[in-house]
Amino acid sequence: MGATYIKLGQFIASTPTLFPAEYVEEFQNCFDKTPAVPFHEIEAILRQELKQPLENIYEYIDPVPIASASIAQVHGARLRGSQEEVVIKVLKPGIEDFLIADLNFLYIVARTLEFLSPQVSRASLVGIVGDIRESMLEEVDFQKEAANIESFRDYLEATGLTKQAAAPKVHYHCSTKQVLTMERLYGVPLTDLDSIRSLVSIPEASLITALNVWFGSLLACETFHADVHAGNLWLLRDGRIGFLDFGIVGRISPRTWAAVETFLTSIASGQYETMAVSLIRMGATNNDIDVKSFALDLEKIFSSIQDLDSELIIAASRGPNSETISTNIAVDEQQMNALFLDVVKFSSLSYFFRTRKLVLLNVCIMFLMCY
Repeated sequence: MGATYIKLGQFIASTPTLFPAEYVEEFQNCFDKTPAVPFHEIEAILRQELKQPLENIYEYIDPVPIASASIAQVHGARLRGSQEEVVIKVLKPGIEDFLIADLNFLYIVARTLEFLSPQVSRASLVGIVGDIRESMLEEVDFQKEAANIESFRDYLEATGLTKQAAAPKVHYHCSTKQVLTMERLYGVPLTDLDSIRSLVSIPEASLITALNVWFGSLLACETFHADVHAGNLWLLRDGRIGFLDFGIVGRISPRTWAAVETFLTSIASGQYETMAVSLIRMGATNNDIDVKSFALDLEKIFSSIQDLDSELIIAASRGPNSETISTNIAVDEQQMNALFLDVVKFSSLSYFFRTRKLVLLNVCIMFLMCY
């Protein structure tokens, strides 16, 4: 299975609310159990990249990989002199060629779909595939990943969040474009609830911390971690949240952020024309649409949502030693059907949403919602 398709498997494994349980469980293997490269090949890459005997740098390298993922293989090691425990991330041989071939194939498929169905082109599918291609090819340059890690560590330091979260320290003297040596962090994935409960008393609080730190980085960093699947967010032994693997990051321009802020403000104030202009500026729709018509359609959608008749249902059940209270919100089914029809009609108009600029952000939020 190619690296690109392993990434798709990781998405399935991280979204249990969208896919059947058996699919989610099986695709968990895409995180760190892909076929390993023999250690003698890894050693050859290390010698070629570091250009000196490995025993001058490392006192010990574990020949058994900690993880073998889609792009790279990770081995535990100990630095000579400082005796610091580290991990060595090594780019798998030939992986860049495989990625280019896979992504070019997806690009051709996207172009074909847009040619056969003009409506598909309104979603800017080719542009989205192109952006994903650019991001994934950056993942094979570990010097860029090192810079991403340092940017995130600077953010944690500047905001006083080093007691809540961590990212591994990079050892630059033994890192190159294809080799990345980092501090070794010990912990468990945020999806391993049994192990999390053995480390902290309130697992939900750890997840809230992870969400707060990640959302804070959207505003405070030039880039944001755009690969927050289950294998890259850990609860560390000291209770902090560990952010791993900064190969894929997203970037949002100040202009787009300003438009997002204005959009959120306009929702609260009900200024639909401002909302329409903000969506255009953030690249979520075409530039040549009629703003007033767009605003009227937005008002219709939001008014339908506000007019929904809802009812809060509270149910209590008693057990031998405890009492459980559950709540549900019920809405009028006919109103919901009418709202869905309005949304379908809305999305078929000439200003159909094109979330190309925010596609990585949307995927990340979907990942986080599934924890």
